[in-house]
This record gives sequence, C-alpha cells and structure tokens, in this order.
Amino acid sequence: MPALVTTPNLPSRSFDATEAFYARLGFVRRWRDEGWMILERDGAAIEFFPHPGLDPKASWFSACIRTDDLDALHREIAALDLNGPQGITRVADDLRMFPIIDPDGSLIRCLGP
Repeated sequence: MPALVTTPNLPSRSFDATEAFYARLGFVRRWRDEGWMILERDGAAIEFFPHPGLDPKASWFSACIRTDDLDALHREIAALDLNGPQGITRVADDLRMFPIIDPDGSLIRCLGP
C-alpha cells in the first residue's frame, strides 16, 4: 500500500503577509504562484489559497500541528511574542494543546503528549 500524506489547505488574504507570519514560526516556502502557496517546516506542510475577501473574525478554518515535544514548541513560539500563544491546556486525559491564530483568522492547534 502506498504511503499517504495529507496537508491542510487554508485561506490567505495576502500571500506576502501569510508567508511572513509563518516564516516567524519556522516555515519556508516550497512553492508559490498567484493561485497557490505551500510552506513547510520539518516535513510538515501547510498549503494556502487566495481568499482576498475573507473576514478573519468570521473565519472557521483550522489545522492541527502535532509534535512529540509540545513544551519545546510552545517555548519556541511563545518567545516570538505573537500576542499568544496561550498556555498549554489539557483537552483530554492524554492530549495537550495550545492555539495560534494566524492573520487570516485560521486556528492552528498545536497538539502533543
């Protein structure tokens, strides 16, 4: 059976602004043209499509980033002073997470053990 990989597809009002925000999180450009952008970090990819009329306050888009060292990722991202992320919370007995909201209102849930 072939290996499968899935990637979230999120909206972007401005590829320049989106790329700059995610670059602060350590993502680098893998592909970009006028209709699509792919950013990658440590083998994880997020893909973006143009959505210039999006209201970030009404956005319902989201994605999850899973890591085996949530505390280290939280320290790294908290040091960026992005007006967040909030502290690590436990959402179940075996799952902890912290949220990031990108400039387009997409919720990024960072999850780990």
